[in-house]
Amino acid sequence: MKGGVYSLLKAKFLIDDDALKNWKFIVFLILLAMVMIANSHRYEQKTYRITELTNEVKELRSEFVDRRSELMELKMESTISTQMEPQGVVPSSVPPKKIKVKEEESNILKKIWQ
Repeated sequence: MKGGVYSLLKAKFLIDDDALKNWKFIVFLILLAMVMIANSHRYEQKTYRITELTNEVKELRSEFVDRRSELMELKMESTISTQMEPQGVVPSSVPPKKIKVKEEESNILKKIWQ
């Protein structure tokens, strides 16, 4: 390595007779570096996109919870009765009664076939 640092600084390894294989290696390293840089940029873009989507999901979930609570409030009997009072519809003071009909199935089938 005669005049090692001095010849390295002058870049004699790029103009010597065997310079072609050195140039090929340098081009390979440059292309490899470009691929690595592009890959890291794509990775960062994907992480930013994932973060944005996560935040959007959180916002939509909170909006869903708000809307569901509003709906539950609107479905309450007291809310409905206060909204229907101006139209003259009021809740009944007498609770409903369940009506039970007892008929045998065979009688129903006999009536159908006659």
